[in-house]
Amino acid sequence: MMLTDVNGTEEAAEELNKKPKSDGSDALESVIMHVGEMGLYQKLLFAMMAPFGIFFAFVYFVQMFITATPQRHWCRVPELEHLDMEVRRNLTTPVIGDEWEKCLMYDTNWTEVLINMTAPITANLIPCRDGLEFELGDIPYHTVVSERSWVCEKASYAPIAQATFFAGSTVGGILFGWIADFYGRVPALVGANIIAFVGSVATIYTTSLWDFIISRFIVGMSYDTIFMAMYILALEYVGPRHRTWVANISIAIYFGGGCLMLPWIALAVGDWKKLLWYTSLPYLIVVFVPFIVPESARWLASRGRVNQAVKVLKRFEKVNGTTIPQDVLDDFIVSASQTRQNKQESIKTVFKSGPLRRMMFLMVMAYMACAIIFDGLVRMSEGLGLDFFITFTLTSATEIPSVTLLALVLDRWGRRNLVCGPLIISGTLCFIAAFVPRGIPQVSLAIMARFMINMAYNSAMQWCTELLPTAVRASGSSLIHVSGYVATFVSPFVVFSERIWRSLPLLILSVIAMTAAVFGFMLPETKGRPMPQTIEEGERIVRSYTLCGSTPVDETEADNDKEKALDTLVPT
Repeated sequence: MMLTDVNGTEEAAEELNKKPKSDGSDALESVIMHVGEMGLYQKLLFAMMAPFGIFFAFVYFVQMFITATPQRHWCRVPELEHLDMEVRRNLTTPVIGDEWEKCLMYDTNWTEVLINMTAPITANLIPCRDGLEFELGDIPYHTVVSERSWVCEKASYAPIAQATFFAGSTVGGILFGWIADFYGRVPALVGANIIAFVGSVATIYTTSLWDFIISRFIVGMSYDTIFMAMYILALEYVGPRHRTWVANISIAIYFGGGCLMLPWIALAVGDWKKLLWYTSLPYLIVVFVPFIVPESARWLASRGRVNQAVKVLKRFEKVNGTTIPQDVLDDFIVSASQTRQNKQESIKTVFKSGPLRRMMFLMVMAYMACAIIFDGLVRMSEGLGLDFFITFTLTSATEIPSVTLLALVLDRWGRRNLVCGPLIISGTLCFIAAFVPRGIPQVSLAIMARFMINMAYNSAMQWCTELLPTAVRASGSSLIHVSGYVATFVSPFVVFSERIWRSLPLLILSVIAMTAAVFGFMLPETKGRPMPQTIEEGERIVRSYTLCGSTPVDETEADNDKEKALDTLVPT
């Protein structure tokens, strides 16, 4: 019997009751097994992830390059501007210890200084009166900081603006997560990229701190849906055997490639406003997405839009040159129809479930730690004693080998081991780095710590996708990611804490990593498991595959659930 419409008759329901039963996730996994776990269509989807993976890197890290602070700056004295830069600095800037003072100047008669050409070292020191001068050496172009003198008493402006970006991410993550679960993955992807473009262009035309903060908030709203909507959509079409490769290699190549390109684009462009134009205009290619990217069949099924899900699967069948057996398709239709008849699930349902609520808490703790350590190590690139652009490139270069290694071992060693193990190692490396000399020794340890946290972060990203049921996967993932943004609020200030004690930021990151590893060990393992389709399937994984959980639920329980579901199947 052929079923291509869920509006069946009593005879259809009766005939389907005779078929072997499976739960929602197993039914769809079975369809994917027959349509091709990694066929031509899935490979095309993998290729379509490329621009959004690069945008993911751009939207996150471009703020570091537009707010980078030149290390050498001093008070401007208009009377001395005709002199050579080195002479000006020697005359106007006192030396305290082994370093030039950056925010104080001599209180003196500069006409007399011009006559004598001698620094008035006995004069009182006062804050800069006529602005500042910047030597564009370590940062060889004007940034927002140098253009608007966001140093000295305004030094907190850049960290505040960067923290505001993550405030926007918190709001945007919730908003676009809700859109992705209620209106689809494609609308969320399109909306996030359009928001990123609008906020980036608005940033270019800002003139004060407040409009800059608002613009960065808008840009932050797009992060990380600008990529994660496409990431989730692609993973939902890939079979379990290839999911680890698609999840991790896409990040290694596309996100890692974007990270490697960005510092050299910044150097080539040589202006923070032009840099924003060059990195934001490509976001507009998202307008073509609705015409070429299929909506998630898992999402369509979870919302009861079974006919559309079948049409999408038929398109995969045609492109991949495969055939879905009719009994397999029928089983999927019944499972999806039952989902339609059940009350629509939302993120609230997760918090009403004890097992899923505990899982969410633990996942949030682990993910927050990964986010703050990752962001903290990135932000410390400016202050590790080597060239900012080279240090950023070297630490970013760890993305590709670390995530490639992860793809090789994740399905062997499991998600739990590859979140907790790298967290422990990264914490240990940060602790050691806090007490070694700046420069090459500290940068080397920071690179190794970044390598480890890349593995933990990407494992956690895939792990939360596999733990959450389809109906709440996007909004649940967004909520977990939002927790990371909330944690990242403080990372600029963690780095800023080096003004209290130079080793303090690395020690803070070390403690966070060790604590998070403890939470990670209490999460269920998902290696080799199908992605849960319903809340009940998610609960079953949490109960059965934690270190101290019960034994796996007998498969007959799933059969009984399906029998009950079929008994309530009412034709429409």
